[in-house]
Amino acid sequence: MKDLMELRFNDNNIQLRDNLVKGSILPEKISELNRSITIQANAIIEGAVYATKIEIQNGDTEIKGAVFAKNEIYVNSDATGKITFRKSVGSANSIVSRAHSCDLIFASDINAKTISLNNAFISGSIYGDEIILNNCIVIGGVFSTSKLELTNCIVGTFNSPAVTISQTNWLLLPSAFSIEKINIIPGSKLYNLSLADLGSLFKGNKQSKNSGKIELNVEQDEIKSTLSDDSSQKTIRSYSAIGKVLAADLIETDKFQNHFLLTAASLGPQLLKIYDFGLDRTGNPIYLSVDNFRIFFQNILNGKTIIQDLSGNFDIAEITNRFK
Repeated sequence: MKDLMELRFNDNNIQLRDNLVKGSILPEKISELNRSITIQANAIIEGAVYATKIEIQNGDTEIKGAVFAKNEIYVNSDATGKITFRKSVGSANSIVSRAHSCDLIFASDINAKTISLNNAFISGSIYGDEIILNNCIVIGGVFSTSKLELTNCIVGTFNSPAVTISQTNWLLLPSAFSIEKINIIPGSKLYNLSLADLGSLFKGNKQSKNSGKIELNVEQDEIKSTLSDDSSQKTIRSYSAIGKVLAADLIETDKFQNHFLLTAASLGPQLLKIYDFGLDRTGNPIYLSVDNFRIFFQNILNGKTIIQDLSGNFDIAEITNRFK
């Protein structure tokens, strides 16, 4: 990154290029409530940001404080470089990025009425009314009050009234939920990674024998529950691999370090120090950082890292021996 110039301003239309903002961009008077911000390229904002509209035309860009836009947060479709939001991002209306050539990182939660993201990594969770994700990784959950569309994504879990799934999608947690039956595009797949040996894969080591991905059949693995009280009744559908997880837990004493790995990934900038995750197969230490998590899950998403299928075979003698 180039040397950045410190910038002071009081205009209602702020444009940043090769600038370092040491502090926050927050309104100090009524006339500044309608202020818009355009980041042209190569900018760092060290504090929180509030604006009517925030547009990011190009990287490298980093905003270290919380971000809120009254109308829209928008990343240009032809943006390149690295764009990082270190803390929570919210909008009263929309958060949109359809860029294919930039590394877009949200190191915390996202909340907006409408969210449409492409090629993004999110350490936290996403909350919105209408959510469309394409080629995205969400370590937490995706929670929609209206509809959710997933195309070639990895998510922790999801909960939405209506869900559409296309291409290959992955769940990190055992279960996901919808109200209406999932609309799965013909030829698409939904896998669960609860029993994948993510720890060994992260280190580049051989996967454990009793580990692997589980393909979910939205017809056969659907569990319908009806919740009711005195005045209303609601049906919830869950799509779960919990039966296989419970069976495998009788055998596996090592949980593949999945819980530790996913917890560290979800902490984002709240991780108080950079931990090492042991040694890789060449003897070099592996560090837990947002960038390393992003690369690891992108390799799974893009097929560079192959996860074996769970065999589903269990030795009853091995199970009984654990209780002697």
